[in-house]
Amino acid sequence: MSEEKVVVVEEEEKLEVEKDVINPVEIPEIEKETKPEVKIDVQGWIPKTAIGKKVKNGEITKIDQILDVGAPILEEQIVDVLMPNIQSELLMIGQSKGKFGGGARRIFKQTQKKTPEGNKPSFACMAVVGNGDGYVGVGYGKSKDTVPAREKAIRNAKLALFKIRRGAGSWEDATSEPHSIPWEVMGKCGSIRLVLKPAPKGKGLIVEQECAKILKLAGIENVYSKTFGQTRSKVNMVAACIDALKKLGVFKPRPENVKNVYMIEGRKQ
Repeated sequence: MSEEKVVVVEEEEKLEVEKDVINPVEIPEIEKETKPEVKIDVQGWIPKTAIGKKVKNGEITKIDQILDVGAPILEEQIVDVLMPNIQSELLMIGQSKGKFGGGARRIFKQTQKKTPEGNKPSFACMAVVGNGDGYVGVGYGKSKDTVPAREKAIRNAKLALFKIRRGAGSWEDATSEPHSIPWEVMGKCGSIRLVLKPAPKGKGLIVEQECAKILKLAGIENVYSKTFGQTRSKVNMVAACIDALKKLGVFKPRPENVKNVYMIEGRKQ
C-alpha cells in the first residue's frame, strides 16, 4: 500500500473516531440545564398560613419544629427561610427525539394530546432539593411550557421536604461516622423494587444515576443497591427511591440498635 493511501485511511479513521466522541461543549450545558438558578424573593414574602406567619415573625427558627409534629408545609418560602443553603437539581426523566428511539436524556418529558384543533404538547419535570445533611424532597411538575413545569417541580419538591435517618450499618465498616444508611430497606413503585443496603466507607453510591442524585443531596455517601422490575421508567424509579428513604423512619428502633449503627436523624450535631 502506498504512503498516500495510508494517510487517507488514517484520516478517515480519525474522522470516524471524532464523530463517536461526545462533544465536550454539551457537558457543561447539560449540567447548567439540570442545576437552574431559581431566585426566591424572601424579603417581599407575605405569608398566608399560620406556620408561615410564625416563620416570618421568628417564632419558628428550625425546620425540625415543623417536621417533627407532622405539620404540612404549604409555602415554599418557609423552606427558603429556614434552610438558606438548600440546593436543587433536575432529574433526567425525559428523552429527546433520535433514530430508533435512541435520543439523549433530557430533563423534560414531553407528551402530546390529539385534539380536533391539533396536537397539544405538555411538559413534565422532576426536581430534587436537599441540603446534603439529612433533608431531601422530590417534586413533580407538569405544564404546557417548560419553564412553568420546572418551577412547579422545584416548588413541589420544597413542599415535600422530609428528613431521613443515616448511620453506618454495614458489617464491613469500622467507622462511627453516619455516612450510609443504618439498615437495609426496600422501596416500591409500580413493578419496581429498589433495595438499599448499607455500604462501608469509600464504596460510593452504587445505585442508578438519578437515584444517586437524590442520595447525594440527602447526605448519603455510600450505599449498595439492587433493583427489580421495569427500571427504565425513571419516574417510578425515583418514587421507589423516595419510598425507601421514608421507610427508614417508619418505626422506633431500640436504643442499643441506635448505638450499634451510629444512627442519626436529620442534620449532624
